[in-house]
Amino acid sequence: MATHAQSGEFKLLSYPGRVEAAGISKTALAQQIQADSRLDTVQAWALKVLTGFNAGTGYGEIWIRDFNTFIKGSLKARSRQDVKDALLLFFKLQGTDGNIPDGAINEKQANVGYKYAHSALAPGWASHKNTVETDQESSLIQAVKQYIDVTGDKSILQEKVGDQTVLQRMEAAMQFILNERWSKEYGLVKGATTIDWGDVQPETGWGVALNEKTKWAIDIYDNAMFLLAINDFLVIKPAAYVARDNWKNIASTLRKNIRKHLWDATANKYIPHIYLNGSPFPASFDERSILYTGGTTCAILAGLHDQKEIRLINQQFLAAAEKEPFATIGMTVYPPYPVEVFPNMPAYVYQNAGDWTWFGGRMITALTVNGMPAEAYAEMSPMLDRVIKNKGFNEWYDVRTGKASGSGDFRGEAGVLYDAVSQLRAWAKKVK
Repeated sequence: MATHAQSGEFKLLSYPGRVEAAGISKTALAQQIQADSRLDTVQAWALKVLTGFNAGTGYGEIWIRDFNTFIKGSLKARSRQDVKDALLLFFKLQGTDGNIPDGAINEKQANVGYKYAHSALAPGWASHKNTVETDQESSLIQAVKQYIDVTGDKSILQEKVGDQTVLQRMEAAMQFILNERWSKEYGLVKGATTIDWGDVQPETGWGVALNEKTKWAIDIYDNAMFLLAINDFLVIKPAAYVARDNWKNIASTLRKNIRKHLWDATANKYIPHIYLNGSPFPASFDERSILYTGGTTCAILAGLHDQKEIRLINQQFLAAAEKEPFATIGMTVYPPYPVEVFPNMPAYVYQNAGDWTWFGGRMITALTVNGMPAEAYAEMSPMLDRVIKNKGFNEWYDVRTGKASGSGDFRGEAGVLYDAVSQLRAWAKKVK
């Protein structure tokens, strides 16, 4: 596979993400980053795509889990008010129990197989929720934090939506997780059994909705996302606001229990699931051998790992990517679940070991902010090349053929690459 090692650049080994980090000075690396025209190209293309809010050409909905990952780019491509209105829409569609929907769509386009809900606060809109997942509430809170980070506009917190402020609704969303998606036995967030960050159950049928076949489980993705959300809430919460729960203590408990129950310190990886009412898989299936990359990346971003552990995790991501000809560190899981145990999604398809820059790009940011810019730049390289080769952003890629798959103009990929490039460039500008 081709590399980008040119005169004066550091050498990339075998897989284009493995790099001899010590083989280049900070100054030389910073100069290389600043001179790389691919970064300009990808960011410019991203801003053209981020003029819309729906997830991509294959989706009619605005998905909050996606919007959360491209909101910074949206604030460059759209007006502050447009972005603010899109955030407020999800609070208008919030359930009476505090839950946040996955998607919002013009009700005239609401014609997929979802169970749609409506709100008097958002006339003309319909919403739906993939109930197997537990990341919608966390995603919205993180998105509000990012909006404030970029704009400085804290007034959104006092915006009235119905008879509650946004701040009150944010806390209600977190309380929904404690009330409806909390395992008291483990002190952790629960959801249905899915693949890593995915939203599809193993059994055949309408896999995105809880049903009588659902096997409740605990995984790292849901818990890392909730920890990120609580941390964000604590940062933006006005000092005078009296919260209904002690979120600082809850965050502390969450951190402790994630490390206690989910992190395998011997293998330096997260176990896929803790099952609460039985596993959907046969006893002969070794699920613990599967590497979960997306949830692990979110755990790093949530501050659950020091640099030593991050290096070990990153080596595992790279080792997995090297086993497939067109994989990057964005490959969802490895090895994939065999179709015999996960009939709802074949191996190497979609969330079952498809390659998603939507999460791989977040790992690039995680590496940069944790003092590993050389690794970040090298491991982002094949992602940039793929976008340029395909002349745009795609939802996921086949790791065996390299084929771009899923939705075109996938804004999640555009957003995380825009952010990752911005983070690397910010690092490079600081180097003297």
